[in-house]
Amino acid sequence: MHRMIPRLALCSRSLRANVCFAKNPAVLHGSRTQHVVVLFQASRGIHVDSPPVVPSLTTSYAHGTSSWSLRDATIQAALQNTVERCPDREAVVFVEDGIRKTFAQFQQDVDQAAAGLLALGLTKGDRLGMWGPNTYEWILFYFATAKAGVILVAINPAYQQQEVEFALQKVGCKAIVCPTKFRTQNYCEMLTQICPEIQSSTPGAIKSARLPELRSVITLDSREPGMFHLDDVMQAGDSQHKHQLEDLQKKLSFDDPINILFTSGTTGAPKGATLTHHNLVNNAYFVGKRVGYDWRPITRICLPVPLYHCFGSVGGNLCMAVHGASVVFPSAGYNGRANLAALESERCTFIYGTPTMFIDMINQPDLAKFDLSSVEAGIMAGSPCPAELVKKLVALMGIKQITIGYGTTENSPVTFCSSPLDNMERKAETVGYIMPHTEAKVVDPQSGEMVPLGVMGEILIRGYCVMSEYWQDDAKTNECITKDGWYKTGDIGSMDAFSYCRIDGRIKDMLIRGGENIYPTEIEQLLHTHPKIKEVQVVGVRDERLGEEICACIDLVEGQECTVEEVKAFCKGKLAHFKIPRHVLFGVKLPVTITGKIQKNKLRDQAEEILGIPK
Repeated sequence: MHRMIPRLALCSRSLRANVCFAKNPAVLHGSRTQHVVVLFQASRGIHVDSPPVVPSLTTSYAHGTSSWSLRDATIQAALQNTVERCPDREAVVFVEDGIRKTFAQFQQDVDQAAAGLLALGLTKGDRLGMWGPNTYEWILFYFATAKAGVILVAINPAYQQQEVEFALQKVGCKAIVCPTKFRTQNYCEMLTQICPEIQSSTPGAIKSARLPELRSVITLDSREPGMFHLDDVMQAGDSQHKHQLEDLQKKLSFDDPINILFTSGTTGAPKGATLTHHNLVNNAYFVGKRVGYDWRPITRICLPVPLYHCFGSVGGNLCMAVHGASVVFPSAGYNGRANLAALESERCTFIYGTPTMFIDMINQPDLAKFDLSSVEAGIMAGSPCPAELVKKLVALMGIKQITIGYGTTENSPVTFCSSPLDNMERKAETVGYIMPHTEAKVVDPQSGEMVPLGVMGEILIRGYCVMSEYWQDDAKTNECITKDGWYKTGDIGSMDAFSYCRIDGRIKDMLIRGGENIYPTEIEQLLHTHPKIKEVQVVGVRDERLGEEICACIDLVEGQECTVEEVKAFCKGKLAHFKIPRHVLFGVKLPVTITGKIQKNKLRDQAEEILGIPK
């Protein structure tokens, strides 16, 4: 099997490439491989890794070779390097809050916050939960924890009391940062219900029966009894803590765990995917190179995706730190119209989004009124990307260099990604080609043997990007990472001879609603506690806007009556809003195998037929 060949692409502002490879096969594929290129008619040369110009794979195995080495930096070192290169460039903009920070200003805030965390008694390896929407404080603590060696735990801002208690207990958070309230979420009230001891505690000295490791709660707006305020943290660090912080940098390793992100994975209970500096910095570095952050003269990213997702924190936070991109946050909570307004007012050149977000934007009634002429490119990821949507983005928003990415939280996250120069067929029908320094293979789910090119099977990933573990859960870690280091994605797909991958479905009984990973067992377990419900199965049904919607198929206890509204009301306050079933069907016959196992694929088909969802 021939290895993938880097090529030299010539890119002007219009990104037209003129490349001529030597036609002698001995030159391209000889034992002493040489890369010969002839360059002409270009304003400048750009070195980018790309798939080979001729098919090179003969089996469903790809290794993303690269001309660039893996980075050996920690998150803080990556940021510091960019601060030194472009201190006066705008790093972040929070449109809703009117916040603008240059790289130098941002680094100053990070240092102050990191020193404050040390003053509060947090030490290397402690966990700090970040619970809230996209705010300046979210990214401030992302980098402050990294500099202090504290592991940041990203908590879904929609989590309800039961869910956040589970997350904080699972990883043993010593501190948590949150706003008092946001929209319908009352964060501080939920925390005091879990830990009533907070209100009578001295800030920093919480002793809770239900969260025994929790010591500090840090609020971002109003002051609350027993809790620190952000200002307290920013003022707590003195010269001694700053010296301590600088000494600490020598003890940090890029192999240290630094982020924990919760994922539903293969069981109903969320698990903490544990990622290192090395995982994250390198994924941001190579994603940025794939989409062209290293050669685009100006990169201003519009980032509406949530920061508690790997897509937002790595693609946004870390691409800013590693590549010096400016990141614009349109709003704290998702707002499709705010995205368009930010693209126009901030002259953004790049936009991130899930398919649902892009659907919302192109369906804004006044889309044509917005000046989107600055937008050159974007990344769509987070859930399956419909081919027709990709074409509409080009036609309606003019985003000609849209790229599609695929990955999982456990893989930091991106493992396949298309190129801005790919043709429409590649962009619309695949998730791109293998990322550098990453291995992928497609195997038969039953035998584990590699399948031929073009044949569907389970996608496995190996390389620097694979998480170190599910936090303190060896059994679940060993279930999904083989002894040879392959991470089993649970996704079904196929690979072509250029390593472009198509995603065809999922082995895991997980559904993705608008980019949110949802595990049906969690919803089923709750609904099974309803006194009127005898049996319930939850499946994902097709939805034009969100990709999938939640459908609960319920068998009631004999003689009982129940309504859709009653089921939804039962879930409210116990599940995050996006986990509450949109569709509820009563009396559906549950298809089972000979051994009595529910056949969810058949149930899904039944539900879609009952709901009148076209095939």
